[in-house]
Amino acid sequence: MSTFYIEQFGCRATQADGAAIERQLLNRGCTASASPQNAEFVVINTCTVTSSADAQARDAIRKIHAQNPAAKILVTGCYAQRAPEELAALPGVSFVVGNSHKPQIPGLIAKSHEGFVPVSFVTPASSPAPLRFEPPQDLQFPQIIAGDIFATRDVLVAPVLGGEGNHTRPTLKIQDGCNNRCSFCVIPFVRGKSRSLPPETVLSEIRRLSDSGFQEVVLSGINLGTWGRDLSPCAEILDLMRRILGETPLARLRISSIEPLDVTQDLIALFASTDRIAHHFHMPLQSGSDNILSAMHRWYRTEHYARRVKLIREFLPHAAIGADVIAGFPGETEADHQATLRFIDSLPFTYLHVFSYSSRPGTKAAALDSQLPGETVHRRAAELRLLGESKASAFRASQLGCTHRVLTLNRPAKVSTAPWTPALSSNYLQFRIPDSFPANQFLEVRALAAEDNFLRAEVTSSPQLAVASA
Repeated sequence: MSTFYIEQFGCRATQADGAAIERQLLNRGCTASASPQNAEFVVINTCTVTSSADAQARDAIRKIHAQNPAAKILVTGCYAQRAPEELAALPGVSFVVGNSHKPQIPGLIAKSHEGFVPVSFVTPASSPAPLRFEPPQDLQFPQIIAGDIFATRDVLVAPVLGGEGNHTRPTLKIQDGCNNRCSFCVIPFVRGKSRSLPPETVLSEIRRLSDSGFQEVVLSGINLGTWGRDLSPCAEILDLMRRILGETPLARLRISSIEPLDVTQDLIALFASTDRIAHHFHMPLQSGSDNILSAMHRWYRTEHYARRVKLIREFLPHAAIGADVIAGFPGETEADHQATLRFIDSLPFTYLHVFSYSSRPGTKAAALDSQLPGETVHRRAAELRLLGESKASAFRASQLGCTHRVLTLNRPAKVSTAPWTPALSSNYLQFRIPDSFPANQFLEVRALAAEDNFLRAEVTSSPQLAVASA
């Protein structure tokens, strides 16, 4: 059967999609290649949240085609759903498959390997509006397979299972799509409406992952806090987490990004009640100016956001609290930017993800005539990143001398022989542990020194120490 390689871009939800594709290909007898240079098929799983993400995908396609001209390149993901014809025009691209048709990818690759040329195509419009089905004009490469994202509910739910990939901590995507219409965001156009994986399926997948030996699973989604609201009967993410704790043996559960208004006191209290949930909250902020939040069509104001952060810190003094922030939204004044800096500085954030505003086709913000000069956007982003680095450094320093239960991770290939083991704490701190330990093992460690973006630590308790002392 075919050999394949998957190149991943984007958020955890996109990475979970890629891992699901990988599992499906392996189940069909395909073989994973260690590099794109040796693969018959290369799947590029794209993001389109910024123009930079688009550019990275195009660069990857050009590079892979240059290194392996014989490979059939299949492009999928959010960029493929938004602008399939743009990607189809790139040299080397054989297939463009939107989010709406991702479940077809394994069959498409298998049939193409057998010399079968698929005949059921749709040619999408180039705008992010709902796409229309039209008959193909011919059967020549590249083939475009992408449909109306709003009319494929069942198709989109199918590929969310799995998520192991090559990670120590698998991501399980339990929700897709978004019903919000933030003025800067193209994701609802390329992901569709919010829909949820049924609770029994989530529990079954977590049991499967636990039985496979994984210690930590990350729940992800495009708008994770809305999980269950589309189900019948309606369900809530809080109830799902309680069931995971009560009905599965999973050692540690972590949640990815969650909207601030979905971070309730009950949710925070559940986190504080157990060490089986990682003490880690990532809440998109986007701006610390109420004027800009209003223009962004965000559903909260800084007062609401600050209340959540302070409540988290009250219940969990050492929790990780991260945020996404957009620099240079159209119409953002210098006063708005300074308000954002002051707001972030006033709260106990432990890290920031800073994005320079990027105009996305079809969004309301893209049509505004108050776009800012690129140099202004980049300067403001740099100032926000500097503040984020300061916050992260202060948090690492505050943890010196503290004991943490960390999970050992796979070493990156470039440091595979390093005399230390990478590890991650419940509160999202990166550690380096002296000596070599296998990945996916819990250790008790004490933080000794802060260096760059990690902590050096000594092991205070481990299975190896337990055996040695027995």
